[in-house]
Amino acid sequence: MVMLEPPQTILKLLRESLPPEALCSNGGSATDFGDDCDEILAYVATLASTLADSQNFDASEWVDNLGPYISTLPFSQSSPDAVEETIERFCRSADSALQNGDDSSDEEDEFGGEELTNLRFSLAYGGKILLHQTKLRLRRGHRYALVGQNGVGKTTLMNAINNGKLEGWPTELRTEYVDSGSNVDPVHEAKIAFDHLQKVTSKSEDDCRAVLQQLKFTEAMMKGTIGELSGGWQMKLRLAQAVLIDADILLMDEPTNHLDHKTVEWLEYYLKGLKNTTVLIVSHDTPFLEKVCSDVIHYENRPQWGPHRKLVHYAGKMSAFVKKQPQAKHYFELATTDLKFVFPNPGRLEGIRTSTQRFLEMEGVNYRYPGSDADTLTDIHLKMTLSSRVCLVGANGAGKTTLVKMIVGDTQPSNPTECRFFIHHNLRIAYVSQHAFYHVEQHIEDSPVAYIQWRFKDGFDKEKIESEAYRITPEEQKAIDDYNLEGIWSRRMRGGVLEYEIKKKHVREKDNIYVSKDELLAMGFKHLLRQTDEKIASKEAGLDLHPCTTSEIQAHLDDFGLAQEFGTYGKIRGLSGGQKVKLVLAAAMWNCPHLLVLDEPTNYLDREALGALSSALNGWGGAVLMISHNKEFYSSVCREEWVVADGKVSVQGDSGEREMRAVAKKKTFKKEETGDAKLEKAGGNTNADGDKYKDATTNFWGQTVSKKEARQYDKAKKKGDVTLMRKILQIPMGKVMPGQEELGDGKKKQ
Repeated sequence: MVMLEPPQTILKLLRESLPPEALCSNGGSATDFGDDCDEILAYVATLASTLADSQNFDASEWVDNLGPYISTLPFSQSSPDAVEETIERFCRSADSALQNGDDSSDEEDEFGGEELTNLRFSLAYGGKILLHQTKLRLRRGHRYALVGQNGVGKTTLMNAINNGKLEGWPTELRTEYVDSGSNVDPVHEAKIAFDHLQKVTSKSEDDCRAVLQQLKFTEAMMKGTIGELSGGWQMKLRLAQAVLIDADILLMDEPTNHLDHKTVEWLEYYLKGLKNTTVLIVSHDTPFLEKVCSDVIHYENRPQWGPHRKLVHYAGKMSAFVKKQPQAKHYFELATTDLKFVFPNPGRLEGIRTSTQRFLEMEGVNYRYPGSDADTLTDIHLKMTLSSRVCLVGANGAGKTTLVKMIVGDTQPSNPTECRFFIHHNLRIAYVSQHAFYHVEQHIEDSPVAYIQWRFKDGFDKEKIESEAYRITPEEQKAIDDYNLEGIWSRRMRGGVLEYEIKKKHVREKDNIYVSKDELLAMGFKHLLRQTDEKIASKEAGLDLHPCTTSEIQAHLDDFGLAQEFGTYGKIRGLSGGQKVKLVLAAAMWNCPHLLVLDEPTNYLDREALGALSSALNGWGGAVLMISHNKEFYSSVCREEWVVADGKVSVQGDSGEREMRAVAKKKTFKKEETGDAKLEKAGGNTNADGDKYKDATTNFWGQTVSKKEARQYDKAKKKGDVTLMRKILQIPMGKVMPGQEELGDGKKKQ
């Protein structure tokens, strides 16, 4: 009598997997068992059902779990190897019968092309399972779009394929991986471009030169280092390498990053001409995928699969895929549903009262790289206001990034005495460059929260201050020491001239002097002034008072779609490309900038995140300057285009006027409560509010307090530190200062 009732499908598959000579003690046939054998088979089928429900079709685990029971059947005594063979056959038949019903593919066997892979695997990153018992079937000559939201593991899968780390991956297949170029390797960038290409491809000099010339490389580019190439030209170099290597499978991660329209058209033509190479592409450029790809592999999570995702194959282009899965229409729309970015509005900009007042002006500006014989940019005439929404467009290498670096202050015009180049001294700029990941990835073992704490805990942007554009050179440090300079304490505008308060060593504070900016620049204090301006601008934004606590930073990360799972508890190492962009954006916006500069922002964000970014930029109160080849995205934000070509910049369109939001916010203080209400609200903690104490203008002896003492007093007042306030005002112990009676006599703890 059989006590268990196993799934009949599993039981039937088990019976069919037994060898013909499998006889029970009653001498019946392979499918005619006695009660004892029926009980054993029912139990084995129940165990197998549990393994199948957990999507575990690892044959070795089936042997370990089912072997002890199958081995009790009579046929196992005559042939011990038959047990393992039977279980493996049972596992394969269960896998085929049960998994073929998971709708993981709509491809027919006669769909065309030699089958290169047909395997089932699981994939994890760290402690997170990305894919569980999913199938991957690739055919020669097909071009697959690998589609899914940011963070699902697309790049991780590409790396696993390239390194042959997938279980059951055919070792004879040759793969070539064109990465996105997000990682900056100084050693790699120091290599000569042509020599590197010839070495990694093992091709002749003529073959390498022919491909590079087809991509419009000049002789100077070939002989120069990889680091000297712009982002677009570096991507072209990686594409040239892929063309020269005859791979079975070509893996491409965001191949259109940094590429101009003509190069994208060349890439489309090249990929569609491949007949013997299989291509697997990750890209957020949906129109590009629509033109190139013949199939779609989609990351999906269905209820019957439990908490884990699987890969689902759809034959046909992206548009055909969306018809079969209407909920995926967001891949064709620049819109967001649930995701939302919230940008902090910029604070007041001194002297700027309307959104159309200029904070940047360039008239007759030229720029020439050191050592070059010709100007890269000539006779530039531009202006920017808080209403500006500008996109820089032009071919790769036209000088777009060169112009941006001048605007953000990394470089200066080559004709400073012959042009007008004005940037507001208190302008706060957030610059998200092509290689913004480089700085973030110096902290890959830290959490995003810890990274922002390290960067801003001192009240200014430490990463920016330590960058090459701000770092004080040995020559400048010598000039500082020779001048006996202790520090620059403050800054003021007097008679239209910017002056800095200079404190020299061994000189009393009251003897500080003010020196104009031009004089200090003439002394060689360029980087010191840049650091001072940056710190003052950060203080204007309130960074010195902005708490860098975990909860405060995580709340900020939440505004950029980076959940606590990744922001507080995860490491930067585990973030996807799109999540790193969100972190870089969040860090850039921490100081409430007036101008946000984005260099190719669409490279790593999916369509939904791009929709959220577009919506946030349109509602933000600051100015936007971006470099992008994605017209669909930049036209949703920018009404003005700066076209860079042949060393000139022409302006097309007009940003118009926007609502003024960069205004000072009035400080408000909570009304002080007394009695039981105060005790109840404070939970027993009755520290007084900071506005209880009066401001400090003179000390106990009638002397005017210095600016430094006033700043220290303000901070102590906010903290309610009575002891420090009495010390700053030089109030003797046991004395009460008239007008500051609330500070007491110093004998009783306040």
